[in-house]
Amino acid sequence: MTMTTSVAVLDFGETAAADIAVTGGKAAALARAAAAGLPTLDGVVLTTAFSDEVDAGTEIGSSGAVHDAFVRAGGSSRALVARSSSVVEDSAASSMAGQFASVIGIEGYDEFVAAVGEVLDSRARAGAADHPIAVLVQPLIEPRFGGVLFGVDPVSGRSDHRVVSAVHGGPEPLVSGEIDGSRYVLDPDTKVVEFEANDGPELSRAHLRRLAELSASVAEVFGGPQDVEWAIGTDDRLWLLQSRPVTTTVRGVPAGPIYGPGPVAETFPEPLTELEQDLWVPPLQDGVRHAITLAGAATPAEIAASEIVVAVQGHVAIDLLLAGDIRPKPSLLHRINPVPGFRRLRGAWRVGRLRSALPELAERLLDRVDEDLESVPTVAELSSRQLIALIQRGQSVLRAVHAHEILMGMLTDTGANRMTGASVALRVLSEARQDGVTDDTILTRSPIVLALTSPKVGASTVLPPASLTPDLGSGSAAGSENGVLREALRIRARWLQELTGRAAWALGERLAAEGSLPSPEAIRHLRLDEIEAIATHRSVTLPHLQEVHDHDFGEPLPACFWLSDLGRPIVARRTDEVGGGTGAGGGMGIGPVTHDTVDPPTGSVLVTTTLTPGLGPLLPRLAGVIAETGSVLSHLAILARESDVATVVGYAGAAATFTEGLVVRVDGGTGDVAIEEDPS
Repeated sequence: MTMTTSVAVLDFGETAAADIAVTGGKAAALARAAAAGLPTLDGVVLTTAFSDEVDAGTEIGSSGAVHDAFVRAGGSSRALVARSSSVVEDSAASSMAGQFASVIGIEGYDEFVAAVGEVLDSRARAGAADHPIAVLVQPLIEPRFGGVLFGVDPVSGRSDHRVVSAVHGGPEPLVSGEIDGSRYVLDPDTKVVEFEANDGPELSRAHLRRLAELSASVAEVFGGPQDVEWAIGTDDRLWLLQSRPVTTTVRGVPAGPIYGPGPVAETFPEPLTELEQDLWVPPLQDGVRHAITLAGAATPAEIAASEIVVAVQGHVAIDLLLAGDIRPKPSLLHRINPVPGFRRLRGAWRVGRLRSALPELAERLLDRVDEDLESVPTVAELSSRQLIALIQRGQSVLRAVHAHEILMGMLTDTGANRMTGASVALRVLSEARQDGVTDDTILTRSPIVLALTSPKVGASTVLPPASLTPDLGSGSAAGSENGVLREALRIRARWLQELTGRAAWALGERLAAEGSLPSPEAIRHLRLDEIEAIATHRSVTLPHLQEVHDHDFGEPLPACFWLSDLGRPIVARRTDEVGGGTGAGGGMGIGPVTHDTVDPPTGSVLVTTTLTPGLGPLLPRLAGVIAETGSVLSHLAILARESDVATVVGYAGAAATFTEGLVVRVDGGTGDVAIEEDPS
């Protein structure tokens, strides 16, 4: 409860001292900590009522409150510290760390008066002149060590990690940024999982354990992880100097497999709404699971332990181990246990039979899919129930297409696979536009151009902007029969996505026309079961759809991450955290780096997080492409090779490593990227 008081000086032990409105964020937190029995120094506070008096014209040096605080703090016999404690400081929303003044080593009353004035004046520097402020006064100690303790990893948000930074003496040089100090990352058992010596002390295991215990106690008192300043005196006593909420997002404890958007970023470059997730993520999930199971690429336990494909705030990612993007570390048990070897032999026999039959199975599936697509009436001819049935049937076929396409890539030799659906689509699009054909007509006559777009539920499909036809050069040779089959399966998957997306939009238009939805757009934010309930009149319009809303999909996903127990992504570190790119072909290219994926300069090297379909028309003007994620088998990688554009994929940290304007040499054969010229 917020209190009001006109008292100008308070001790920590007084009830009002724990009120932020009276003593500010820093002092109020320490008063709460002291009341809970945590190891805090004695404190006296010149309250916000005092600063109001000064603002009204009271002279600091002639104020009885200042003299009272000096005496209560023992200023006549020991050195003091005066710290700011603004009402806008040390809050959950913003710490405003270092924005206000602290004065260390105050000796005598005159220095104390000057220090109080300096703290009050720092409001203007911090841009908080209109906000009340208190002055926290405590005795000066001469610590052996000091530092900062985070109850959660402030970078990753991992709540199973504590981060300790330490310096010799008090923590002031560390928090001011003058020195780095030593840094420890502790697990829940206080085991050191990371250590950087830098210019700080090496703390003992006992010190680290006491700091971890302090972190847990402070979190219990304040109801969440805290950012703590601490000190250990020459007598080895541990002191809590300051506590404020950690302002980083708490992401929880990582669990399960490592996911990443790379292998699926080309298919889903943009985040998906609720309906789009329901339409296209489960078929891909089931298709991957089925393919991996048939190929014996993972154990049943590994498959059961993974969601395989996930959507986090609409962003789609896949299990990188199951996708073959990262390799498992073999354990000693695997090396000496004969069972996996027998399992592999048995699996090899089964897979061998599947490999030989797979091309014929793929051809049969393609024929059935084409027959089904040709027999589908226009959406206007179908009832709402029939549209729902079409969506469900489309999902079922999409599962089979995904599984066959993945198996073709895993088990057969697709050759160089030089000619792709994307390259053919780009030629068709460029030539049709040169002939003056409209995009709607192009889509009707040549649906292969959908290979250049990503799936979306909407009123229309937007094709990429016009560009020159790529010069295929030496990459013009067609791929092997298996490669052609795989590409054919890919384009059918895109057609099925388009079919189900258009059926869903037609449902949205129909339900909006009859008043069941506020607009066709609203259907994008429904789940499939909700749509079926509304369309079959088993439900009224859902309250959350009374107004169409725009999604805040948040930040793009990291290249590698765990999903935490809170369902949030936590960055996973790999041995190839920086670099480690794979050459995707296209020869050698040199040019200045650009991050512009809309209108990159001619002759530049595009550095991007993912390879997306919309980049295809830009390739003719580029000297090279470097992507943080992606596969050498992706459409864009293949298209880049066909256009003789040097391409490197899977280069971790590329966007941060290669800044705008840096001139680099890209080797599409080896995956190496060398800096030729740094304009800075």
